[in-house]
Amino acid sequence: MAKQSISFRCTNCSQSAPRWLGCCPGCNEWNSFVEETSATHFTSGSLGTTKKGVHRSESLIEMRTLESIQTTQSHRMLTHISEWDNVIGGGIMPGSLLVLTGDPGIGKSTLLLHVANELAQKHSVFYFSSEESLEQVKSRATRIGTLHEKLLFSDQAQIEGILATCHNQKPDVVIIDSIQNCFFAETHSYPGTVGQLRETSFALMRLAKENNIAVIITCHITKEGHMAGPKTLEHMVDGVFYLQGEDRFNTRILRSVKNRFGPINELGFFAMCQTGMEEVPHINKFLLDETSEAPGSILVGSLEGSRPLLLEIQALVVPTKFGMPQRVISGVDHKRVVLIAAILEKYLHIKLSAHDIFVKISGGMKLTESSSDLGIALALLSSYFQQSLGPKVMALGEVSLTGNIKAINNCESYVKEAEKFGINTIFVAETQTLNNKHLKKLKNIYQLLSFFSEPEVKD
Repeated sequence: MAKQSISFRCTNCSQSAPRWLGCCPGCNEWNSFVEETSATHFTSGSLGTTKKGVHRSESLIEMRTLESIQTTQSHRMLTHISEWDNVIGGGIMPGSLLVLTGDPGIGKSTLLLHVANELAQKHSVFYFSSEESLEQVKSRATRIGTLHEKLLFSDQAQIEGILATCHNQKPDVVIIDSIQNCFFAETHSYPGTVGQLRETSFALMRLAKENNIAVIITCHITKEGHMAGPKTLEHMVDGVFYLQGEDRFNTRILRSVKNRFGPINELGFFAMCQTGMEEVPHINKFLLDETSEAPGSILVGSLEGSRPLLLEIQALVVPTKFGMPQRVISGVDHKRVVLIAAILEKYLHIKLSAHDIFVKISGGMKLTESSSDLGIALALLSSYFQQSLGPKVMALGEVSLTGNIKAINNCESYVKEAEKFGINTIFVAETQTLNNKHLKKLKNIYQLLSFFSEPEVKD
């Protein structure tokens, strides 16, 4: 017999409740609870009871050792779009379930059309467009030149039909754009609800694993910037990739957040243009083209995955005009800048607490590493003294609370990348073991004052 149970689940955080609630107690979202009906099956002979009263199942599971498991070497499917392949982990692994998410209009469908077109050169690819009609897909594909004859399309959104087609024809790659519009006909709930997302994602996972088919799905994003749907969706899939926008250079950043077949936090850069998504393999060239030699500017390094980025820190230090000094900081942790300013004031006796401090990272990027400490300190001093540090100057070091400058990891990769662009002055810690003619080693922040002269006092 089957017993139906009715429950309510939040579409934002998947919090469940026995009755409808106006406000979700888990995420404080209003009107997010939807009704779910599930059937719990009981079979009279399915469970047995031992003498001790412990339930046991009549269908026993065979346990095996790992040595008895036969494995076959899977070859990754390359798209020859190097920025995509690098972020994915060296190509798409057969049998993997990947999610691409991002803001509306960021270019997810355009990027996947490029990927599908390249994969169709050697593999069979099915593209299911559940959000757009085939006429809309053809219009975009014609504009960006992705009309490979072996690339097959459908605008069907019913999961039963998608699964039956894939089981019957066994494609190498299945792309579904997007999972929020797909649905099970037997599930009496709207597409995009927690129940539908959970069931469709589980069915697609079994399709990928049991048939060795690579499945790529697109997923919507919430207003908080997180992937929409239950959290179990992120645990279930093999990879989660975010496509983000950067307005200054009109670029798109593909970021690896979860990847079972490759590194995380890897970045890929694309430029949105009339012909679709174009790779930007030399992003540091774009970042360095608009760097300035003005006071308050210096270069620092940030390691994203395996790629070293050269970023410009810009600082502005001016006497405050109000009772409370302002601290306006973008692209770097607010507390880190305040801490560096306090260290400079403590040991160098520079009254930064009486000045407004403005700091930003050029290019719209974000710094999270402590290797930028020395760069922040030099940028603040350069703006305070109104003296430039010179052209093509970089700083790599961590500043301790005692005023000492400490060595950082991955310094060699930063130096090699800096040398490609003619950066000839790099400030590092004295304890840094790397030897290079461009390095200037520093022991503590007292030595920073030697790069600046006291401002002249005008009568």
